[in-house]
Amino acid sequence: MKTPFRLALAACLAAGVSLPSWSAPSDASPALLDALRADHPGQDARLERGLRQAAAFWRAEDGDAEAFAAFVRANFAPEGPALDALFERFERVFEQVDGHMAQMGLELRRQADLDIGPVIPLDEAFAAYEPSAHLNDDFFKNKIAFTVLLNFPLTTLAERLQHGGGWSRRRWAEARLAARFGKRVPAEVRQAEAAAVSEAEVYIAGYNIWMHHVLDGAGDRLFPPKLRLLSHWNLRDEIKAAYSEPGTALPKQRAIAAVLGRIVDQTIPAAVVDNPGVDWDPVSNEVRPAAVIDGDAKAGPAPSGREPDTRYERLLGIFRSETKLDPYSPAAPTLIARRFDENREIPEARVQAMLEAVLSSPLVAKTARLIGARLGRPLEPFDIWYNGFRDRGSSTEAQLDELVAKRYPSAEAFKNDMPNLLAQMGFSPERARMLADNIVVDPARGSGHAWGPSMRSEKPHLRTRVEAGGMNYKGFNIAVHEMGHNVEQTFSLNQVDHTLLGGVPNTAFTEALAFVFQGHDLELLGLSRPDAKSAALKALNDFWATYEIAGVALVDMGVWHWMYAHPAATPAQLREATLAIAKDVWNRYYAPVLGKRDSTLLAVYSHMINSVLYLPDYPIGHMIAFQVEEKMGDIKKIGPEFERMATFGSLAPDLWMKNATGAPVGPEALLAAAKKALGEVKP
Repeated sequence: MKTPFRLALAACLAAGVSLPSWSAPSDASPALLDALRADHPGQDARLERGLRQAAAFWRAEDGDAEAFAAFVRANFAPEGPALDALFERFERVFEQVDGHMAQMGLELRRQADLDIGPVIPLDEAFAAYEPSAHLNDDFFKNKIAFTVLLNFPLTTLAERLQHGGGWSRRRWAEARLAARFGKRVPAEVRQAEAAAVSEAEVYIAGYNIWMHHVLDGAGDRLFPPKLRLLSHWNLRDEIKAAYSEPGTALPKQRAIAAVLGRIVDQTIPAAVVDNPGVDWDPVSNEVRPAAVIDGDAKAGPAPSGREPDTRYERLLGIFRSETKLDPYSPAAPTLIARRFDENREIPEARVQAMLEAVLSSPLVAKTARLIGARLGRPLEPFDIWYNGFRDRGSSTEAQLDELVAKRYPSAEAFKNDMPNLLAQMGFSPERARMLADNIVVDPARGSGHAWGPSMRSEKPHLRTRVEAGGMNYKGFNIAVHEMGHNVEQTFSLNQVDHTLLGGVPNTAFTEALAFVFQGHDLELLGLSRPDAKSAALKALNDFWATYEIAGVALVDMGVWHWMYAHPAATPAQLREATLAIAKDVWNRYYAPVLGKRDSTLLAVYSHMINSVLYLPDYPIGHMIAFQVEEKMGDIKKIGPEFERMATFGSLAPDLWMKNATGAPVGPEALLAAAKKALGEVKP
């Protein structure tokens, strides 16, 4: 009995094309390749590769050996006008298809993502539906995918790294076109993956803590009314903000650190999640009915007991959906491989080496001593989020909140001020207006994010959280970051020569370009002016931020390796493993300078749950951002350089970086700048 693939492989196997180790069926047609060579002289290498690629994905339901041979004869395009026309058709059509699918996904998630009213079960069902889940499956069934595989080369990461520097931009665009059909995943597997991710995203988007109800050991309230902070983003940023108010910072920071620890180990009482109806001491973990009403907040039901490992159940849901995809991804048979080899195009070993170069640098201990001297106290675990190197003048967090709320009482107000903000960053008035007109600003239910279109007729969306009293400083900081994403998305889609090369090499690059914007937020508010001192402070701020997130990335990577080694794990077992991995990374790289062992704070990032294996992009992004900013210079020069860099397209990371800055991706520039800054900045 003929197994799947064999009927499809018959003709090219018998014709001598090198393929994986299957034996040729007896009814193969040895004349096919010779006939094709005769019809298309000088195309031998393309014919052999195209036959190999198409045959590898052909299944019995696609037709027998005769059908495969007929398909090949009808759809192989020789180099020249025929191949050019085929390439142009695919580029035009896929831009439209991808764009409309993305637009549908945006609309399906609208109610779940935007702060425009309550979320009902129907909204969660819409958000979980992925309209493009069937797309690749359909394109294999109607054989459009096979036309791509027959005519354009699939490439490995090794090929791209070794030979990509000599490729033309058209050759890179062809590689990106073929890559979309490098795996044949059934639609139901894709849909299950989308549903698991959506379930995790809805969980994270609603994970708020009402801070007026967080008490210290004496029962005192440390935070003002109506302060509702999303985990982990807003909680972490509240720790950062407290450094500007040294007289009251420490009890607040310790309380938030205790909250974060409870979230990680799931000892957090279920009743305190997004509920102003209870008061909570996170150190003792005591919960009681709220003694005060938090403004106009409405209390929800108060379930008893701790949260039942929901955090880890959601992560396992995504893991299990990815393992169902693994058999259909032979070149990258785990999500780990797909993230590093396909998405980042930087081998995992190289990423780990870059992270460890920062974590093990002797500059860490020197910077920690400087921070301790500036704080006037021994460091504590939450000081991984120290941001006292940022020069905000004499402004406190409360003053910044007041300033921002007055300037931006709504998302619309931020939208209206975008031309001014962009002009301050060196974009010409015409460019600034064009960019602002091209970006849609929406009120986010969560912390905020950027959505980028896939076709040139659509606009990117900036989603930012605006509280009832107006945008606060943390919201502004995030909004400026997302604006950087949107500007990159505008340039890298609309001004690149091939839409198949739209975007940047990987997520770390778009994060890096967004970091460039975010790092100038105080200047945009008129509160900071760059000089030699501020440049040195910024280098130390970037170094310490990279040090912090590098360990978080190692935890994220370690957890995924553990899940693949323990595929039948329960949520409770995953929780314990995550805690152990976080403690191990902490004890190796953080305890020696922060003075306490076994902290689990590195595992608190929400990305671990709803944006899996995304976190390594942040430290890489910090490294890239530093290299990029050194090239750009001061804020008034950002515009033209940002545009030049963002229009290079999604080529290999080192090629992009060499075009942008003259050097490959790495931590060397950041480490050198931090070393210099340590000699200039005094306690």
